[in-house]
Amino acid sequence: MNFLNFFLIREIMAPVVVGITCFVLGTQRVPAVQDAEQDLAVLNGCVVSACNYLAVVKAKHTLEPDFWAKVLLVRYDNNSAGHAYCVWETEGTIYGYDRNSGGFPIPGYTKDPREIATILAEGLSKHLNQTLTVASAEFVEPRNTELKPF
Repeated sequence: MNFLNFFLIREIMAPVVVGITCFVLGTQRVPAVQDAEQDLAVLNGCVVSACNYLAVVKAKHTLEPDFWAKVLLVRYDNNSAGHAYCVWETEGTIYGYDRNSGGFPIPGYTKDPREIATILAEGLSKHLNQTLTVASAEFVEPRNTELKPF
């Protein structure tokens, strides 16, 4: 009888439990980032969106060699508003994420924030139907960022 109980648990019950667990975990929908439509009403919503995506990218790629990810803050000429992007490198390719255009690889290979911002501005220009020229661009370094009271 002891052999039969061991066989029942090992050969029948274990695969059933694993199968049910995989099915339950596989059918759950976990959103990666906030809904962009709700994000539009938030002041500096692009910063919030870029930070959310930064967290997702870091969670996904942090163990990969040569991985880095940062938020890129950009100001444009003749435009009072700025914009924020999430920029990261994985497997030798640099990617940019904008809540309007989504994520895509940056052509060429550069870590210069101004060059990356110029490429990303092309996508935003199409979305806004106006030409945007980069005035300044800088990566935000959380460890070096100065907090100011509001």
